[in-house]
Amino acid sequence: MASTAAGKQRIPKVAKVKNKAPAEVQITAEQLLREAKERELELLPPPPKQKITDAEELNDYKLKKRKGFEDNIRKNRTVISNWIKYAQWEESLKEVQRARSIYERALDVDHRNITLWLKYAEMKRDTGDATSPRVNQFWYKYTYMEEMLGNIVGCRQVFERWMEWEPEEQAWHSYINFELRYKEVDKSRTLVMVHPEVKNWIKYAHFEEKHGYIARARKVFERAVEFFGEEHINENLYVAFSRFEEKQKEFERVRIIYKYALDRIPKQQAQELFKNYTVFEKRFGDRRGIEDVIVSKRRFQYEEEVKVNHSTKCIMLINELEVKEPERTRQVYQACLELIPHKKFTFAKIWPLYAQFEIRQKNLQNARRGLGTAIGKCPKNKLFKGYIELELQLREFDRCRKLYEKYLEFSPENCTTWIKFAELETILGDTERARAIFELAIGQPRLDMPEVLWKSYIDSEIEQEEYENTRGLYKRLLQRTQHVKVWISYGQFELSIDSDDRIQRCRQIYEEANKSMQNCEEKEERLMLLESWRDFEDELGSFANKERVQKLLPEKVKKRRKITAEDGSDAGWEEYYDYIFPEDAANQPNLKLLAMAKMWKKQQQQEDEDEDEEDDGPLCLSHDYRMTVNIQVINTPV
Repeated sequence: MASTAAGKQRIPKVAKVKNKAPAEVQITAEQLLREAKERELELLPPPPKQKITDAEELNDYKLKKRKGFEDNIRKNRTVISNWIKYAQWEESLKEVQRARSIYERALDVDHRNITLWLKYAEMKRDTGDATSPRVNQFWYKYTYMEEMLGNIVGCRQVFERWMEWEPEEQAWHSYINFELRYKEVDKSRTLVMVHPEVKNWIKYAHFEEKHGYIARARKVFERAVEFFGEEHINENLYVAFSRFEEKQKEFERVRIIYKYALDRIPKQQAQELFKNYTVFEKRFGDRRGIEDVIVSKRRFQYEEEVKVNHSTKCIMLINELEVKEPERTRQVYQACLELIPHKKFTFAKIWPLYAQFEIRQKNLQNARRGLGTAIGKCPKNKLFKGYIELELQLREFDRCRKLYEKYLEFSPENCTTWIKFAELETILGDTERARAIFELAIGQPRLDMPEVLWKSYIDSEIEQEEYENTRGLYKRLLQRTQHVKVWISYGQFELSIDSDDRIQRCRQIYEEANKSMQNCEEKEERLMLLESWRDFEDELGSFANKERVQKLLPEKVKKRRKITAEDGSDAGWEEYYDYIFPEDAANQPNLKLLAMAKMWKKQQQQEDEDEDEEDDGPLCLSHDYRMTVNIQVINTPV
């Protein structure tokens, strides 16, 4: 019975809900979850206090905390409180650099948050970080902000703090310009004390001159001459000093300055000084002064010629000794090359002559070594060209390639060298290398003759009958320049190809060019294009195409414009020719009205001519009759 009773389980009675109507206050699932979460937090015991005993445990603790902060930031990047807590925690650990980095990251997220800026400033204050970094960009922004806020005194204090560690010249110029904006001229005279270069002394003097302090400006130039002395004498300083005195009509001072400088500056460094002195004497000097300048200039030329002739005599001596004593000749060459200060200047002729001497002695190794030394010590165009020419004569094409590479490293803007290098590869039959060289050439940031380089590249592709590559080159070139000659050359290229659609291709290029040059400021270039198109249509086009191009040609109009002299005064009027294209006339009502007036006048002239022809017609027809009448009148007796 007991087992039976135990086996039976009581089923709990379910309470019956008597009122099944909805409750007045409804509870949402979100509220239930929130309350459960809050109660869970209330029930959780406080975390145990952690005691850190060694550096390893401390590093683990820091790593764990930083990971937690970074996770929070990653989840809620825009919640600035997470950033501030993270930075303050780092600050509590005396990790100022990390705290600053966190604040900077937070400012990237929300740079308008005032609380963030305040916390950042408080940290800088509390940590004693009063020294700003020596990065000019920060100081520029700082001073700009103070000036924009109208805090001129504060801005000046920032500039003074900035100048204490003697920054670059541009920073000083900014300070000077700031003081000048507020008429503080006396506070703008400190730059040359920190950066005493020649250009700054000249700027200082011009500054004084600009503000009317002529005596101060002269004193600045005199101080500069005294400061640099004769050991560091500079041509530009004396040129500027002379021009200043010339403006003040102190011609005797100018002459003394020029002569003083020319007596002390080496002749090779006084080219600009000679030039300015000559111009000055021609303008303001007498005959004697001009003769002195000419004599000085000729003396300089003769001294240079003497140097060259001395080298020539030396070379002649070498040639005399060459046959009998080649070893002695070699020693003379080497002594000559050792005496020349190659870092300052060199004689480009002496190295190839030495190389030729060694070749005549059948010592090719010494010749190459000499030319290699020349390129290493004093690379010049003549030396590279002579060395390459030597290797070409010896048919050492691999050496030529290496020399061309060195040459282009020395002078990458030299288009002639790129072209010669590519031509060598073309002669050797390696067109892919030639094309690669051309591609490297046109990709250079600076070139001395880019138009010649592009023309050589295009001509090379045409010679190889690679017409698609040529079209691609023309299109790439037109992306860089819209010059009319490029368009005309492109059209002539299409016309030169022996194909059925060459005329249509050429016409299409002219149409693209005309459309592209409609907004061109140089109207003469567009006129040149249209005239070339007209000549093309006259030769190969139909009557309709000829008429179409003819309508695109502009009208030549004579106009007048004012002339302004150099001093800004009115210098009268001058006549010039302008070109009015059809679309310009359509867009400007005045031009359209003028064209209609001209057409009306032309029609009136045509009508007048027709009326004159009608009046003269019967007289012309009765010419014989008139002569008969005249004869009869003469023969009639009175």
